[in-house]
Amino acid sequence: QVQVVESGGGLVQAGGSLRLSCEVSGRTSSSFTMGWFRQAPGKEREFVARILWSGSGAFVAASVRDRFTISRDNANNTATLQMNSLKPEDTALYYCAASQVVVVTSGYRYWGQGTQVTVSS
Repeated sequence: QVQVVESGGGLVQAGGSLRLSCEVSGRTSSSFTMGWFRQAPGKEREFVARILWSGSGAFVAASVRDRFTISRDNANNTATLQMNSLKPEDTALYYCAASQVVVVTSGYRYWGQGTQVTVSS
């Protein structure tokens, strides 16, 4: 059984930064692709970023590419989303997802419960 747990969300003022972490456990010998998604109230879930198990293949959605970065620490089975210069429109529930095959914006099998990010103006 694979578990995906996000942490690091919270309330921040516009222009501030937050760092989200995602830990995958349960089958740590697998090579997971890890991704971040977000869903704002009344909107569809959207892809934010992903990174391969090797730490290569980092890909960030164009809408946030100049402000967000993704990285991973395989020693701790975690992936991190660094979010800078946050805007009120970044307010959403942020989800981490994991896949045992290489995927980009869809096809993730394992999902966390989400962590709330709220950016005040």
